[in-house]
Amino acid sequence: MFKRFRRVRVNPIIRDLVEESRVETRDFIYPLFAKEGKGVKKEIVSMPGVFQMSVDEIIKECEGLLKLGLNKILLFGIPDVKDSIGSDALSEDGIIARAVREIKKVYGKDLLIATDLCFCEYTDHGHCGILDLEHNSVDNDATLEITQKQALIHAYSGSDLIAPSGMMDGTVEAIRDVLDENGFVNLPIMSYSTKFSSAYYGPFRDVAESCPSFGDRKSYQMNFSNRREALAESLEDEAQGADILMVKPALAYLDIVRDIREASLLPLCVYNVSGEYSMLKAAGKAGVIDYEKVLMETLTSFKRAGADIIISYHAKEAAELLAKSKGYL
Repeated sequence: MFKRFRRVRVNPIIRDLVEESRVETRDFIYPLFAKEGKGVKKEIVSMPGVFQMSVDEIIKECEGLLKLGLNKILLFGIPDVKDSIGSDALSEDGIIARAVREIKKVYGKDLLIATDLCFCEYTDHGHCGILDLEHNSVDNDATLEITQKQALIHAYSGSDLIAPSGMMDGTVEAIRDVLDENGFVNLPIMSYSTKFSSAYYGPFRDVAESCPSFGDRKSYQMNFSNRREALAESLEDEAQGADILMVKPALAYLDIVRDIREASLLPLCVYNVSGEYSMLKAAGKAGVIDYEKVLMETLTSFKRAGADIIISYHAKEAAELLAKSKGYL
């Protein structure tokens, strides 16, 4: 006798009862981009609905996020002045340090602030650390030294979660060591543990003003063809002390998400990146897809693949849709 799978699909209530993967508002981290100045809220053409904002505007934005049930943000800094080593990221008066302090003054423990730890937004060359001019790339170990300094700036400013994204070898160990040595033993690290060199990042470089002035990032970000290396990268960061792992981008790398999920017991995050966001927005605007349905299907695919956490520019829209589906709005 054949199995009648349709028995558990006959009506919405039983379908809901046996549903395996669910997206919830608590799954999301919402990225925000802090810009110098006051009253600044500049929409990014390539990312409709995404803005560069001054800290006062971010504080207003966070009030709206909390009303939607979104209580976790990922903060990026965009300084006015950039130099060869990203000095603004190493200053207690830099944009990211001031932003964290000001947001914390208003929201305290009601809002979790994760801080992206990298140098591409802060350097005049757009690469993720100190340049090795002889090899026309980034000096891994010299960058680790300033990465430690940046991590302490974030920690003393009040970051709740350090998120290193530069893909230098040894980053997690270097950060864990310096945090522990300075009394931040309970400050967790969410590593961009498997971050691919991807064309899906294009619109992000508009909002973060981080496009490399020469070359590319293939010497430190991962080859998108490599599956075994992708798993090894995340397992190495786990061994170095990462508390949360990440795959970036998300949509084209669900096989990697599943591989890591099956190999590690750590919480696993995906970054639903700018190109993925902008493509859905464009397709919705063109009328070729039912935007809201495709959005929720896409987000559910991340959970089904094994992700626990989703960083997404869609988070506000998703939270509204989830609230409506539950009758809250």
